[in-house]
Amino acid sequence: MTSLNPIERCALIDLTDLPRVGFRGIDAADFLNKRGYQLPEAPNRALTQDDGSLVARLSQAEYLLLGSLADRGRRIAAEEAGWQLGDNGNYLLPRQDSHAWLQLSGRHVAEVMAKVCGVDLRPQAFPVGAAAQTSAARINVIVINASTGELPRFHILCDRASLEYFQGAMLDAMDEFGGQPVGMEALLA
Repeated sequence: MTSLNPIERCALIDLTDLPRVGFRGIDAADFLNKRGYQLPEAPNRALTQDDGSLVARLSQAEYLLLGSLADRGRRIAAEEAGWQLGDNGNYLLPRQDSHAWLQLSGRHVAEVMAKVCGVDLRPQAFPVGAAAQTSAARINVIVINASTGELPRFHILCDRASLEYFQGAMLDAMDEFGGQPVGMEALLA
């Protein structure tokens, strides 16, 4: 019998140190298109970019960008650092200090989330590329289905001040499935 590594079984990885940023406004899509990003066609959808970063469309005119492990989020950090207020309708939404970022991975992601969230996050209801702004463990979260190939995984963003509480709630929900916290370096292996 082959035992699964924690990433494949049930793991929680803190990605809070990776850059993330948001943009909002009537010209946000045009700004991001000109910067080379592929954008989801509708709200509550997300697209992984060729470099491994991710763009989630949270509303008609709001986008969330998550950095890639491949470049340690440098591209996303550069977008935030280089942004300037202009006459167009595109506004920077810094997310580094406001949102913590966790990745829940493994074959039990939907079952774990069912314990803390009232939204159906099973693959048939919440397919790859789906994004939801909801509540989990009694706090507001953004959940993105970023599964790849055979590895189910959700990116979960929550209020940074609630990170310790939320991690505890998630680890408690994961216990039944042998879940455990794993360092970011496990994703690079």
